[in-house]
Amino acid sequence: MQLRAYLIMAFIISSVCVIGFSFISLLISDQKIIKFDSWVIQLIQGLESPGLTSMMKTFTFIGSAPFVIILSILLMFFLFKVLHHGIELILFVTAILGSACLNGLLKNIFQRVRPDLHRLIDISGYSFPSGHAMNAFTVYGIITFLLWRHIPTKWGRSILILFSIVMILSIGISRIYLGVHYPSDIIGGYFASGFWLATLIWFFQFYKEKRYNKKYKSEI
Repeated sequence: MQLRAYLIMAFIISSVCVIGFSFISLLISDQKIIKFDSWVIQLIQGLESPGLTSMMKTFTFIGSAPFVIILSILLMFFLFKVLHHGIELILFVTAILGSACLNGLLKNIFQRVRPDLHRLIDISGYSFPSGHAMNAFTVYGIITFLLWRHIPTKWGRSILILFSIVMILSIGISRIYLGVHYPSDIIGGYFASGFWLATLIWFFQFYKEKRYNKKYKSEI
């Protein structure tokens, strides 16, 4: 029954993400989201200050590939050496690599040019969906999933969730603030990563439950 609930939840989340991503991509293709993007960009960049710029550059670095690689290596070491979780390690590596491959594929499909309104940093490449948004959602989403069961208290789990949400949103907002992404790039990145994570966790839970049942029956 618990497996069924997990699978239904994962299916619903992945379906919502696919619908959301499709909706955003259609709006972008028909250029019907320009006003929304412009309004949000003006709102966020209207808060510009030297201190906030430094903070946003820090968040954008945290969502960059070099930082994600370092963080991933540390977590891989923790999963394998401390928790001795080989299967979870495979899940983590698959989530990170798969998200990066999916982002590259989607960028080449849509080939959206980056905004050129008020850039605070220089960057090349296509804009949609945001790689930083996908990195943030995937990394902190999978970290939350893997560490959840090891935190015994509700307040500890609440802090974990709150921390992950803050990091995901802050990294996404930093890309808009720095002028290298449209808000729709960030939203699309969240949806794409949400679909990937939900699908991956669906298969992971299914595999673990089947393996547990097989082991239980063999012991009886």
